[in-house]
Amino acid sequence: MPQVGAPDLDCEVVVVGAGFAGLYAIHALRENGFSLKAFESGTSVGGTWFWNRYPGARCDVESLAYQYSFSQELVDEWTWTERYATQPEILAYAEWVADRLDLRREITFNTRVSRAVYDEDAAYWTVETDDGSLTTARFVVAASGSISAPQVPPLEGINDFAGETYHPGRWPAEGVDFTGKRVAVIGVGSSGIQLIPEVAKFAEKLVVVQRTPAYTLPARNRPLYEDEILCARRNHVELAERARHTHSGINLPIPGDLLLETEEPKRTIMLEKNWHLGGNLFISAFPDVTSDLEANEIMAEFVRHKLRTIVEDPEVARKLTPTDYPIGGKRIPTDTNYWATFNRNNVKLVNVGDEPIVRATRNGIQTTETTYEVDAIIYATGYDNLTGALTRIDIRGRDGLSLQESWSGGAHTYLGLATVGFPNLFTITGPQSPSVLANMFASIEQHVEWIAETLCALRDREVLSIEATPSAEEWWADQVDEAVENTLYLHAKSWYRGTNVEGKAPKFLVYTGGLDVYRRICDDIASDNFRGFSLEGAKSAKPTQEKVTV
Repeated sequence: MPQVGAPDLDCEVVVVGAGFAGLYAIHALRENGFSLKAFESGTSVGGTWFWNRYPGARCDVESLAYQYSFSQELVDEWTWTERYATQPEILAYAEWVADRLDLRREITFNTRVSRAVYDEDAAYWTVETDDGSLTTARFVVAASGSISAPQVPPLEGINDFAGETYHPGRWPAEGVDFTGKRVAVIGVGSSGIQLIPEVAKFAEKLVVVQRTPAYTLPARNRPLYEDEILCARRNHVELAERARHTHSGINLPIPGDLLLETEEPKRTIMLEKNWHLGGNLFISAFPDVTSDLEANEIMAEFVRHKLRTIVEDPEVARKLTPTDYPIGGKRIPTDTNYWATFNRNNVKLVNVGDEPIVRATRNGIQTTETTYEVDAIIYATGYDNLTGALTRIDIRGRDGLSLQESWSGGAHTYLGLATVGFPNLFTITGPQSPSVLANMFASIEQHVEWIAETLCALRDREVLSIEATPSAEEWWADQVDEAVENTLYLHAKSWYRGTNVEGKAPKFLVYTGGLDVYRRICDDIASDNFRGFSLEGAKSAKPTQEKVTV
């Protein structure tokens, strides 16, 4: 059992990161009387939206849903301008919130957490930053981001290229002028699909290197109407409460009939209607599309047909057409004129299935067919999602075990909030939580509020340490696996399973049972003496039983 006589600590909680998760964690913990220090590697707040400054960067969740819901004042005082906000507007929102709530005074900027070591005798963490400074705290809350660790593939000759290189997740704050330049973009995930049309407007030549074609949906972005904003403010409390108890954390229209039970022409009329509405609402038009392969294929073919009507060259259309996985099996990007960009004379599509990359050269990219000489390469190759931001910190728990070693066979957690061997460490929207498959703001608020309420309960009972038990982790792993079995996600290779990172253990990393179900599970566990956690301290109840049930 940890000793009560621990040394004086610098603070009670260290928060890692000052994106939207970190900002709310700072606010919620401070409001509950906890002393804390926060560290952020960027020079300001915003997290993902601080780093992702690439041209065309835009949210794929509607602005009126992509904001904090915990404060009526924040809702009333901030006015979004577009249906889908741009990166500059979202970053401005983060900065405004930080100032409005006076959060910056708790944050040390331009400082990266490099190491965290747990003292199991006295139950506290020592957190080291890249300047060598040390901070001791009872708890660490990792708000380091689900999509924040840039990933560049191990391409032969990558260091030989003499031109400019960029990654969307570390885009220069001053921007990049591609006017008259020859540019290659490797990757057609969400960021690639957003930036390709923008780069094509200015580049002399644009080579798009595609591994897997993507289903993408038109955003249909537009300015927000004043009555939409006023209605959202007026009904905020009701709408926010309703969203907290939905599968996705968003108040979506209630689906109608099943696609397979809808006859023509009604089926096509409904698909056309939702296509013209734009955004990810399209995939939710028919509830059976996300669970039935036959229904899914009908919707997928509808999207493929739209592609073929937009892309003029049949061969280019063929290369752009996804056929070997269901729509929604991977993240579905939303776009503005992505497919139409391939009708431009200055854009060339290279499909690595037909023309594999051999290596990078001093002057460009060599494939099995030719060498494309370019002045700049944009690696739109994604991220080490959900785990990378955590495992890239040298986190050492019991017996000096590193989190990277512990997760070498795949991430294992209890509720996506805690992991065996790492007491007093909480992760926000980490692996095995709903995180990226729900509205991130809803996911963040649920996690932060649960952590804050938990720390308050532990403080009241003078508990020194809280740690997930092995059987609880095993039970939660079963819940994650059972939930995804009822979906089509297992029919696609995606970063949801870690398959985008070479050497990463393939394991589904997101809980797909819904934010509403997940919330009930978390609340039930907390109310039942934190079932599945071992609690140790001066006034702690006896350690929790190993058996976990819901």
